[in-house]
Amino acid sequence: MKSYLVKTPRLVQRIFPKRVWALPNNKNTVYLTFDDGPIPEITPWVLDELKKYNFKGTFFCIGDNVRKHHAIFQRIISEGHTIGNHTFHHLNGWNSNTKKYAENVLLAETEVEKSLKNSTRTSLFRPPYGKLTSTQSKILRRKGFKIIMWDVLSADFDTSISNERCLQNVLKNMEVGSIIVFHDSLKAAKKLRYVLPKVLKIVSENNWESKAL
Repeated sequence: MKSYLVKTPRLVQRIFPKRVWALPNNKNTVYLTFDDGPIPEITPWVLDELKKYNFKGTFFCIGDNVRKHHAIFQRIISEGHTIGNHTFHHLNGWNSNTKKYAENVLLAETEVEKSLKNSTRTSLFRPPYGKLTSTQSKILRRKGFKIIMWDVLSADFDTSISNERCLQNVLKNMEVGSIIVFHDSLKAAKKLRYVLPKVLKIVSENNWESKAL
């Protein structure tokens, strides 16, 4: 049995109303997001694919990857995409001491701010695995972060499902205003290379667009 939901139920969204799950709109817009990068093996390819349609996305970056792959991080910014914080070490909030978790988020923020230089700091945060305690959420919101979740999970990280199943996870659940999760990670790379071009093509053919958060 899978330990995740592909489509976030409305009930869950109502239980945690201070977390952003989707952005309903009448502008035929969806929001493609990418977690766990940047890394040289897949992030530049993602940027190339988005550029083909002039689509923008949001990249929730691991602080340590920002430190190691500065040039790729700069490319994300220069091409008009939005940056979000994904902790420095990809911590699971449910298994982390609250104080240490908050410190790890701020460590990632410090790394991001070094690279952003004169750009506006990121206020977006997504918890790795989607796991965040209410106390952690409250502390981060007090520090000015907006907690970004999702309503569609591609499950590109799941090595037990087929490429086509991953694609259908997105196509069957995507709607205007959806926040959709992909991963620019080594684990997800094979499925992402199969799924993302097809999703972008269909979004374009529907006369929709992808915008950054």
